[in-house]
Amino acid sequence: MTKRFLSSVGVGLCLTISAFAQQGAAPARGAATPARGNGAPRGPKAPEGPAPKMADGKPDFSGLWQRPYVPDMTKSSRGGDQKGMAELPFTPWGEKEWKAYDAEKGDYTGACLPFGLVRSMNSPDPIQIMQNKTYMSLLYEQNTWFKVIPIDGRPHRKGTPTWFGDSVGHWEGDTLVVDTVNFNGRTRLDTIGHPHSDQLHVVEKFSRPDLGHINYEITIDDPKTFTKAWTNTRVFTLRPDWEIMEYSCEENNKSFWEGRIKVPKYEDQ
Repeated sequence: MTKRFLSSVGVGLCLTISAFAQQGAAPARGAATPARGNGAPRGPKAPEGPAPKMADGKPDFSGLWQRPYVPDMTKSSRGGDQKGMAELPFTPWGEKEWKAYDAEKGDYTGACLPFGLVRSMNSPDPIQIMQNKTYMSLLYEQNTWFKVIPIDGRPHRKGTPTWFGDSVGHWEGDTLVVDTVNFNGRTRLDTIGHPHSDQLHVVEKFSRPDLGHINYEITIDDPKTFTKAWTNTRVFTLRPDWEIMEYSCEENNKSFWEGRIKVPKYEDQ
């Protein structure tokens, strides 16, 4: 398991600004120390006070959020802010996919392909959330990706399967429930490489108990890969002392290595 994890990190992330480099660079954001490798956050005490509300009375999740790094969704952090499921309920197909995975033989993140929804949510870098009554937008520092989620109760769209899937949200009291389907099946759930198929169905629940925290729950339902749905929970911490940083991953650009476009020359080169 350790070898698999190290290989996955090495191939999946070290070709660009790695997840661990992001952690190491975090003190530049302010006085804080970033998330530990086991997922437990360190830093200033979270802001205190009641959860802010939108004009319609619903919780406002806007802000820049530190979240636990979850390289392995079966592990729980020692700090208790992330709880995994120790034994995943694999189907025979899912177990075969899991046992066959070897990052040294190629991991899509090493080619800077999109991480996908679940693996992006498991990353250690911050998320900027922006919200109005119609949409909630997740701005991932990781590779400067973003996801815009309608939260007005509309149904799913029909379209080409994608890396991040099609997400729609609705409110259950003060909890925002985000339902995502229509994945292309080309990603992994986490850094260590737990598999899923194109039948993946993800349900995320966001609640804000106070000013400084978001309680986050993610449920994985994939009948091709797992015999039953399973859930992972974690806590995000508001970081008003941070600002989102630029992040670019351009490794393995096909047009570069096939010679159709050339590496630009800059004055300082």
